[in-house]
Amino acid sequence: AASGNAPGTAGTTAVSPNSDSTVSSSAVSHDAYDVVKVDDVTEYGARATLFRHKKTGAEVLSVEKDDENKVFGIVFRTPPTDSTGIPHILEHSVLCGSRKYTVKEPFTELMKSSLNTFLNAFTYPDRTCYPVASQNLKDFYNLVNVYLDAVFFPRAVTDPQVMAQEGWHYELDKEDDPLTRKGVVFNEMKGVYSQPDNIMGKVEMEALFPDNTYGVDSGGDPQVIPSLTFEQFKSFHQANYHPSNARVYFYGDDPVKERLDLLDSYLSEFEENKVDTTVGWQPLLKEPRKISGKFPSNSEEGKYMASVNWVVHDSPLKSEDKLAISILSHLLMGTSASVLRKALTDSGLGEQVLGGGFDDTLQQTVFNVGLKGLKGDEDAEKVENLVIDILSKLKDEGFPEKAVAASINTIEFRLREFNTGGFPKGLMLMLGALEEWIYGGDPLNGMRFEKDLASLKQRLKDGEPVFQNIIKSMLIDNTHRVTVSMAPDTQLEAKDQEEERKELDGIKSSMSADDVKKIVEETKLLKEAQAAEDPPEAV
Repeated sequence: AASGNAPGTAGTTAVSPNSDSTVSSSAVSHDAYDVVKVDDVTEYGARATLFRHKKTGAEVLSVEKDDENKVFGIVFRTPPTDSTGIPHILEHSVLCGSRKYTVKEPFTELMKSSLNTFLNAFTYPDRTCYPVASQNLKDFYNLVNVYLDAVFFPRAVTDPQVMAQEGWHYELDKEDDPLTRKGVVFNEMKGVYSQPDNIMGKVEMEALFPDNTYGVDSGGDPQVIPSLTFEQFKSFHQANYHPSNARVYFYGDDPVKERLDLLDSYLSEFEENKVDTTVGWQPLLKEPRKISGKFPSNSEEGKYMASVNWVVHDSPLKSEDKLAISILSHLLMGTSASVLRKALTDSGLGEQVLGGGFDDTLQQTVFNVGLKGLKGDEDAEKVENLVIDILSKLKDEGFPEKAVAASINTIEFRLREFNTGGFPKGLMLMLGALEEWIYGGDPLNGMRFEKDLASLKQRLKDGEPVFQNIIKSMLIDNTHRVTVSMAPDTQLEAKDQEEERKELDGIKSSMSADDVKKIVEETKLLKEAQAAEDPPEAV
């Protein structure tokens, strides 16, 4: 399973008209669920019903749509408190066998044998998503069964070998070998943290969010992952992977009652469990900050990087504000001719623009822009001054009418066209619904745009300086600004490797002879388990 970014880009998710669609005219009732809300999503010709599971409190969004490419997703809020990577490791681990599906890797078996049109999992900084899609009804419900059994009843919480394999473990083939660490996520994140852009992203997030979950890495920091224990791993699953913390989504032309029956067969095994997984708000900083960092490089010449970053709000935004921000982001950064992108490109300060402007993937929208390929650390201040100068000028003078019209047309076309790039439309609708739903908001807001677009156009027609006001309040007058400068270090990689080697040698030297023998035995058993074939009856 893959972690990190889901398909598509951050921003308002919307839908296109489809007059051929037919949906039922009234909500399906079910003894196990309360109907919270029923509404037509006219932009898409779909009927959406929000249910609440009576016994557990699980929220279920059932979208009826004349589309044979059916989609299911179950999503848990999983904000971590540290960078051990529990959400990421758990995302991998639950797909390594479960109560009903005892093969070692059901995910791999499904990739080979099912008729799926989508099968994956994503770890975000504050949630974990498990979506599947298929055009075949029997296959679709089989996929749903496998995923529900995986998330609620995984082998991983009873078998420590799963966390060892997917997360991290000490490895020793022979007693006199050097001690090493291995693990799927551990190795993956070592690769992630070897890339300059990713190291810079970590520094940016730590500086922007010093007081909430976004300041730690849900994917896992290789230096912190080895502090994760099996008990912590089990406890995190027990607390977070519970129906009371779930958002469940169905989409397509399958019968609503069958969806609800299948889901209830799993949910009914649980009682309601009120665990607080609310994502806290990062208070805005009172003054701007400057942060510097280093990254490994084989050359120091022309490799410096700098970015200017803001957290732009500390309370919920209205859906119309989000739409306006997405249009402003296109005005500033959307094309090579966009004013801020062009100014950075033409400045001669660096070789490549970093960042794409506003990003509303998480609860708090951030603005991020910069340059890589700078000549030295001192250029970071020049980048910051250039960004602020351009934004200040735009705040005062605004944008040419033609540029505003072009950006509005571009965003409106994307909303109406709803080109999902080969991904199931229902999947992209789910990701849009989650933008507010995961934080306790209305999931249908992420599926609509007509009312907000009409209102925004009218405000602009009436002469309201919408985009200038956003630049003023969210950027120029906003003191929650962090300027990050990153310098190449030709010694850093070797230094890190030496420190890791010294640490592991120290750990081994402090072990008793029995401890060393135990790791050799555990290494042997794990490799044997990995090499063992599944019994034919389990496949």
